[in-house]
Amino acid sequence: MKKVYLDNASTTVMRPEVVQEMTKIMSEDFGNPSSTHSFGRNAKTILELSRKTIAKYLNCSAQEILFTSGGTEADNWILRSAVEDLKVERIITSRIEHHAVLYTVLALQYDYNIQVDYVNVNTDGSIDLTHLSNLLSDEKKTIVSLMHINNETGTILDLERVSVICKQYNALFHSDTVQSVGKTEIDLQKTPVDFILASAHKFHGPKGVGFAFIRKNTGLQPLIFGGEQEKGLRAGTEAVHQIAGMAKALSLSYENLDQERNYISDLKKYLIEQLEIEFPGFRINGKKDDFYNIINITLPFSSDKTSMLLFSLDMKGIAVSRGSACQSGSIKPSHVLKEMLSEADLKLPNLRISFSHYNTKEDIDWLIESLKTV
Repeated sequence: MKKVYLDNASTTVMRPEVVQEMTKIMSEDFGNPSSTHSFGRNAKTILELSRKTIAKYLNCSAQEILFTSGGTEADNWILRSAVEDLKVERIITSRIEHHAVLYTVLALQYDYNIQVDYVNVNTDGSIDLTHLSNLLSDEKKTIVSLMHINNETGTILDLERVSVICKQYNALFHSDTVQSVGKTEIDLQKTPVDFILASAHKFHGPKGVGFAFIRKNTGLQPLIFGGEQEKGLRAGTEAVHQIAGMAKALSLSYENLDQERNYISDLKKYLIEQLEIEFPGFRINGKKDDFYNIINITLPFSSDKTSMLLFSLDMKGIAVSRGSACQSGSIKPSHVLKEMLSEADLKLPNLRISFSHYNTKEDIDWLIESLKTV
């Protein structure tokens, strides 16, 4: 049976070069990077070279890159420390954030009774920046947490503009950049965001590893206590092979960015063209020109097709989703689409289709043919 993977916003296949790099390190450079003997020093060298590689592509200091287990840990760490250690009194976020942010914010609100304000979301999934400015006119110490690329719709936040707005009102700015690091340029010298983060498995690296960018002098404190790893801010022996794999994946992603972005953009355009031909009543949730590797669509099928759509496509060997993989199995409608669609439209079948450079037009043809059978 033909297999088609179109769920790259959930996770991506590792590049062969990444697997090769990790395999070499696991067999040859297995030392603990905190050890002072030669095995440890070799591992430490790999660790710090990886840190410098990541910093180079984001145009920041290597000292501002701290390794984590992924995006969820980084979101929790940054928001918790902002409240507990930086004495933030208010969080401004939106209702379309990843649950790593939303649930952390709810927990902090419960534990510390801090003020939480939700910025308005427009019907196309974009953030109402006028409303954000109005919320920021309050002088309470505030952190703003808004994601760069929405993981369900691909809606793009103007990272630079929001950074400037936050600076104007002396607010800290944290952005979940899990869907954008490795897929678009981020210049941290040009964009005065205080905190961003990444998960390697979103850009063809390994699972279970990521990083946080913590702008120097913000005063963030540890979430995990133990050893003195990561400048005392993140205890625990670093997974050198995973970190090196992440750095390799990021290097390859940025070295091939223009070529792969153009290729994937063409695939998305081709999909839209085919949907317009075969399913003229379909609708894009968001804008046609949202992020190039994600599209969220509502299909002109009856609502009784909704529950079986993903199963039917899976039987055809096609992997897509209805939204975040972290919510798979949930019968509730997407919390993101809930902010954008009417109750009636929420009941209709919708799909999140997300591409990588490993996809082909033949994959899209098979998706279209399979949808026709539904």
